[in-house]
Amino acid sequence: MKTVTLSTLQAFKRAGESFSCLTAYDASFARAASDAGIEVLLVGDSLGMVLQGHASTLPVTLEEICYHTRCAARGKGASLLMVDLPFMGNASTERLLENAGELMRAGAELVKVEGEAWMAEGIRELTRRGVPVCAHLGLTPQTVYQLGGYKVQGREAERATQILEDARTLVAAGASVILLECVPASLGRAVTEALDVPVIGIGAGPDTDGQILVMHDVLNVTAGRKPRFVKNFMADADDIQGAFRRYHEDVKARRFPAEEHCF
Repeated sequence: MKTVTLSTLQAFKRAGESFSCLTAYDASFARAASDAGIEVLLVGDSLGMVLQGHASTLPVTLEEICYHTRCAARGKGASLLMVDLPFMGNASTERLLENAGELMRAGAELVKVEGEAWMAEGIRELTRRGVPVCAHLGLTPQTVYQLGGYKVQGREAERATQILEDARTLVAAGASVILLECVPASLGRAVTEALDVPVIGIGAGPDTDGQILVMHDVLNVTAGRKPRFVKNFMADADDIQGAFRRYHEDVKARRFPAEEHCF
């Protein structure tokens, strides 16, 4: 696999070719995912739940994210490395810039931020300073208590329209990628068709430009109830590498997500 950049993702979108994304938190799993062909790796604040055992992503600190970013960066191979800005990392524009700078110095190649249209000013300031941004919309786990739980977003026409308009606003501010989580497949398609930048989906239907899952879900080691959009790729694989490869191939062939994984 050639080195994946934002230009690569743009080329995929123009060609109508799907691309795969997966979380990774250390060098070994980052290398395994990259060797399997995964184009984008995410050092997600999901580590708070799958590695640390918390009930949400909120306890994860910038220091912890930077540590795992440095680890994953050493094994990422040709994959593009995206990294989450942790909870309250965008409490002010000054704090946002400082924290994004720390993530980039740790090895991030794309910084993912949660927020709606109000994040436009911060994204504008980041991109002015050379920080590429992925804007995360829909179900934003850092606001899970405000949302009242992990619920599908955008079912109502008014809310769906708002998510689409927020996506347009953040792209106009400079966001290079949009990530949609837990929205109806029809909304995932509408946002993808409306934007010139790549759209990554998780529980957002089969028509987004890319798909992302949490590595632990792909390997079926996540405890408790599994979200609808999750698939166990270990079921038909001989080993971890095979599960990653199957996931990548199913995304590229648009076999995943299937109808049963959609809202």
